[in-house]
Order: sequence, then structure tokens, then C-alpha cells
Amino acid sequence: MSINWVMLSPSTTTTTTPPFTPLPNETILFTSPPRTGLNITTPGHYPAKQQKPYSLAHASGILYLTNRRIIYLPDKPTTTFQSFAAPILNLHDSHVTAPFFGPNVWMALLQPTSGGGIPVPGSGVVEIKLTFKEGGAFDFHTGFERVKERLGQAMEVGRMGDASGSDAAGRSTANGMPDVDLDELPAYQEESSGPLLSPVMVPPPPSSSSSAAAAATTSAGPRQRQSHVQRDSGIAVEDDRPVPKPTDQAFPPPDEPPPGYEEAQMAGVQEEIERRASGGR
Repeated sequence: MSINWVMLSPSTTTTTTPPFTPLPNETILFTSPPRTGLNITTPGHYPAKQQKPYSLAHASGILYLTNRRIIYLPDKPTTTFQSFAAPILNLHDSHVTAPFFGPNVWMALLQPTSGGGIPVPGSGVVEIKLTFKEGGAFDFHTGFERVKERLGQAMEVGRMGDASGSDAAGRSTANGMPDVDLDELPAYQEESSGPLLSPVMVPPPPSSSSSAAAAATTSAGPRQRQSHVQRDSGIAVEDDRPVPKPTDQAFPPPDEPPPGYEEAQMAGVQEEIERRASGGR
């Protein structure tokens, strides 16, 4: 961020010409209504109270949002304050507050740059507050977040490029700020072109490569086929087909008596003889 570093244009009589000299490939995306206030202060809740606090305030001006920075020009410039500019990637934790009474306020934390005209506090950040007295706070915030997201994506692409000072598209990245076209980055899309299946759906029919395995399981019983499906897909599939009841042919009688059968039969005969003998007496 910097104070009085914006190159002002010599003529501002037309609405199509901005009142400042844009940077290369810089485009204005938003212009606030007049009477937008600016307030820059040292945060009181950060541990840097032993240093001299900083404060810069102006009641009315116009705010510009470009694809690289925000610019504030006061309506009545003074010798000490003529312009303010800050890179978008130096702004953090931005949000809009809408009080019950009064105009909407856009607030953020900003990292000052060395030699920019604002002393760097011990906390490393200052607090910036923009008061939109004639509206436009939410429109500005929406455009700001969109530009910041695209700049972050462009920086990631630049890190994956070569080390010659150019990003993957060959554009200059001087001072770590790429030239970003907001319409050139495609929206996120799924890599797979097929339909998304629910995890509880039955898997599709097997391909020709697995036809031999399917034919081998055809001769198996219903329980074996069901367990085979569960083992391949990992999904429990209920088989509604009726299971045949066991018949006598399925369970042939045994060829020999069970163990202890003769001892139990002799004991039963002995008990019957004793019962009859006692009854006869």
C-alpha cells in the first residue's frame, strides 16, 4: 500500500478517462459513488500499543477497484494526502458490516509495504475502513472477492511455471503481481464425464472381460452367487429369488447307528424288565 503514489491524470473532464494513469493491462472493474469515506488506523487489539499509533482519515472521495489494486482519490486533496493505493493480495479478512443506523462499512486488514508512506506496525497490519455513504458496499465486496480469488489462482499457476519471471501463460509477473484477465480462467468442472453414482446403488453390469467369471458362477447355488456379488462390489445386495426347501433326497439316511446307541437300548430294556417285575409283585 502507498500514499500519494498514484499517477494522477492531467485531465479528468471525461467520464471515460480515469482520473489516474492505469498500470499496464490494468482495467477498472468498479467505481464507487461519491462521498465514500476512508479511515486507516493501527488496530487497537493487536499487541503493538507501545508504538506510536497511526491514523489517516478522509470523509469523502471515490474508490476504484481494478484487476490489480484498489485506489482511493479524495474529493479535496491536500498536500499531505492526494491518493491511496493498495495491492489486492495485501488485503485480508475483508467483510461488510451493515449497522441498523448509518451507512454500510467495508473493513479489512492490510499489510503495509516498506516505503509506501505508512509506517509498518509491530503487528504487521493496519486496519482499513471504507464507509459507503451512498451505497455500493456489497457490490464492491463481491467484485473484490472475485478478483482476489482469480489473482490467487494466477499466483499458483505462476509458481508452477518456469523461474524466468513469467507465469505459465508467458505474461510478466513483475513485483509478484501477474496480469490477470478475469474471463480467461475457466470455472471448475468435474474431470469425469460420466454420471455420478450413489454409493448405495447397484453397480453396472460387468464388461466382456468379466463374462467368463460371471458364467462360472451361474452353476453355483443362490447363496454362492449372492456372496460373490458382495465380495466384488462391497455392497450387500438382497436376493429376492426363492430358495428351494431341503428334501429327503438332499439328506440321505445314515448307514450306521450313532455312537452309544446299543448301550442306551440295553439300558432301556433293563428298566422295562424291572418295572414289570415290581408291578407283578
